[in-house]
Amino acid sequence: MSIPLILASGSVIRAQLLENAAVPFLVKVARVDEETIKHALRAEQAKPRDIADALAEMKARKISDKTPGAMVLGCDQVLDFNGELLSKPKSPEDAVQQLQALRGNRHMLLSAAVIYQDGEPIWRHLGQVRLRMRDSSDAYLQGYVDRNWHSIQHAVGAYKLEEEGVRLFSNIDGDYFNVLGMPLLELLNFLTLRGVIEQ
Repeated sequence: MSIPLILASGSVIRAQLLENAAVPFLVKVARVDEETIKHALRAEQAKPRDIADALAEMKARKISDKTPGAMVLGCDQVLDFNGELLSKPKSPEDAVQQLQALRGNRHMLLSAAVIYQDGEPIWRHLGQVRLRMRDSSDAYLQGYVDRNWHSIQHAVGAYKLEEEGVRLFSNIDGDYFNVLGMPLLELLNFLTLRGVIEQ
């Protein structure tokens, strides 16, 4: 590959998705204060989709400024519940409360990806998935959090669909890769068109 691809994320699952698709890449984690940025954007009444896109762009831009010539991929995912943004749970108690609020209802996962090169955005995509949670009992939700806290503490909405969290849902409408936090098919199409990966 003539142009290096850099993933500006420490996400294990995003790196795994690229590895599984045989995409050569490097990892350089972008350090940005996500909570402060989210708070500022919410104060400006930004929509959840715009917040996801802005966070992905900030990560890509930060690493792009330090790596001339490289394509830098920034990603972010937010959970939109009736226009409200849910973040990663701060504690097991917070995780239970989030799941109790979501149960029996629909919500949306928004997965943004932005590629920067030489300090400029050259590609962006926002994938969205609509999900409906089962009306699970308090006892099941508490047990789920107790069993899975180590894994779900880094997940928006306090669940992981690739693990036991799939049992929480009755319906999912959208691309599974977007659930995992990356619009992978659209990304692969772009990298193929640009000659970064073979066709």
